[in-house]
Amino acid sequence: MLEVHHIFKTYEGKPLLKDILFKVERGETLCLLGASGSGKSTLLRIIAGLEDTESGFVSFDGQNLMSTPAHLRDFGLVFQDYALFPHLNLSENVAFGLRMRRLPQNEIAERVVNSLEMVNLSGFEKRQVTDLSGGEQQRVALARALATRPRLLMFDEPLGALDRSLREDLLDELRSILHQTNIPAIYVTHDQEEAFAIADRVLILHGGGIVREGTPAEVWANPGSAFVAEFLGLGNVISGNVVEKMKEGRWKMESEYGVFIVNCEHEHKKGAKVHLLVRPLSVDEGLNIIWGIVTDAIFQQDRFKVTLDNGLYVYLPNAQKVGERIEVRVRVECLA
Repeated sequence: MLEVHHIFKTYEGKPLLKDILFKVERGETLCLLGASGSGKSTLLRIIAGLEDTESGFVSFDGQNLMSTPAHLRDFGLVFQDYALFPHLNLSENVAFGLRMRRLPQNEIAERVVNSLEMVNLSGFEKRQVTDLSGGEQQRVALARALATRPRLLMFDEPLGALDRSLREDLLDELRSILHQTNIPAIYVTHDQEEAFAIADRVLILHGGGIVREGTPAEVWANPGSAFVAEFLGLGNVISGNVVEKMKEGRWKMESEYGVFIVNCEHEHKKGAKVHLLVRPLSVDEGLNIIWGIVTDAIFQQDRFKVTLDNGLYVYLPNAQKVGERIEVRVRVECLA
């Protein structure tokens, strides 16, 4: 099990990582999700031993690793730019780390074959990496990391250079490989769809700290703050005021978009300011109604994203005419 203990790090005199604390269990895929500059790649490099920290430490199975150099930590890394050797063919690239460890030639050959088979590149052993597509090169990088049988895998925006269809295919394969090998993994990305597709657990970084942690389903259902809701694009985040407490954990809250009845477990004072999440639903459910004049309707997969003149948006199964006035039921949640 990997443990990160109270990591602090500054950049240009300003705090970048503040008291970062988490664990990665055996067989678990943890995703570090955050905007550019949130410190997620720096945190990954600290764990890998490629960068120092000002305080705190990293341990694996109870052993402090801060005095252990990167090449002795037995961690595998996969980067966005693949970091392959252009003068070597596929099998030579995959075998590189094994040769550095001076393993017997027959064991190297066996591991290369097994690793390439795992990433669906059997029969490509003699190909030059420069003849491969971006997706195939990323598979080679993954095979090279798997060949060393690391006790932890780390991915830094590994699919960022690939187009959408390739990303989706590789995500499916990568998730399957990680479950098959049971190797714990840390996956860094700024893409929420990628994070939610690959992760068993998500950590969202912002302002130097972890602002939300949980399974993808937990984070989606309960973002916990206005920042997380907006970052994940969960819906319309608006300001409101508490009017009164009602029965059964319901509150009456008002905003510039109307008065809403909100199920909320928080305790509020009358007149207190709150952030509300107005979820754009595609069916008629929820206690509340918003209305407005349609200014835009964009088809997205199996539904239309309809934007109203008040700035709010909803998802509807059918297109609405621009200029049409509509009323839609929505779910409103309190973010406190």
